[in-house]
Amino acid sequence: MHEYTAELIWTRDGQDFLDKRYKRRHLLRFDGGAEVQASSSPLSVPLPYSDAAAVDPEEMLVASLASCHMLWFLGIAAQRGFRVDRYVDHPAAVMEKNERGKLYLSRATLRPEVMFSGPRLPRREEIDAMHHLAHEECFIANSVRTEVACVPVHGDDIAA
Repeated sequence: MHEYTAELIWTRDGQDFLDKRYKRRHLLRFDGGAEVQASSSPLSVPLPYSDAAAVDPEEMLVASLASCHMLWFLGIAAQRGFRVDRYVDHPAAVMEKNERGKLYLSRATLRPEVMFSGPRLPRREEIDAMHHLAHEECFIANSVRTEVACVPVHGDDIAA
């Protein structure tokens, strides 16, 4: 068993609060020292109460899915002897209402584009298989009920 922790800090800073016109910006601090400014999404709570420059929970979830997938993919590629030079993804998530009328992230789509180099380049089928295995192993994808799709982006030339 592993335990993961973070620290979340929000302060009222003199705002009335009871009028519901308070800022949602807060700080997330992680065990390695990284700090992230976070807020509600402006799509959920209007500006100026949300901070569009901060990361919102929905963005963090889709980024977490993409990051976990990438880390598994890199490990699998290295194990199979394929040198990865670059990995870029532009993940997106869709929020909809569930059967009880509650909003949730119903779908997340990863669009990884991977560049390889070296004497041994993977075929398209091998890349797709590595993405499939990475998706199956990803702790985050296994932890959410959101449908997570991986649609690898294949360039004409996958070698660097």
